[in-house]
Amino acid sequence: MRQRYTWNKAEKLKSRKRIDQVFKRGKNFSLFPFKVFFVVTPVVPSSGANGAPTPIPTGVAATAPVSSRLPTGGPALVQAGFGAGSRHFKKAVDRNRIKRLCREAYRLQKQPLVDHLATRGRTLAVFFVYIGKDLPDYQTVTGKIGVILKKLVKETT
Repeated sequence: MRQRYTWNKAEKLKSRKRIDQVFKRGKNFSLFPFKVFFVVTPVVPSSGANGAPTPIPTGVAATAPVSSRLPTGGPALVQAGFGAGSRHFKKAVDRNRIKRLCREAYRLQKQPLVDHLATRGRTLAVFFVYIGKDLPDYQTVTGKIGVILKKLVKETT
């Protein structure tokens, strides 16, 4: 089966409350030219109408990955956000290009992290901040994002 490399709306870190939580209570590390902020939380089962947890659908084995048991349309296992500071990049065009490169590199390399979190039953909110002073090229961004994602897999065990 062919793998789809998508990054849909549910996987984008856009909630102000969640972003504040990532920066205030989350952990962080630097891997030049990025600073990464993240927070790991356990998967919360969705509640039914009476407040009871929704049971696992019949026909789905208890050993199935968590991603296959999560209801569709809910929050994703990994939510990611990207930023570049206006201190070093005065033009919005430059900041937007950096964020676009980062999103593309993340989209193509995120699957091992998603699979890891699905087996552990956890969710991750992560924010990548580009702290370099020069405009990066695609190869640099791709290499660093790959290393960061591997480090996130280690950090979430």
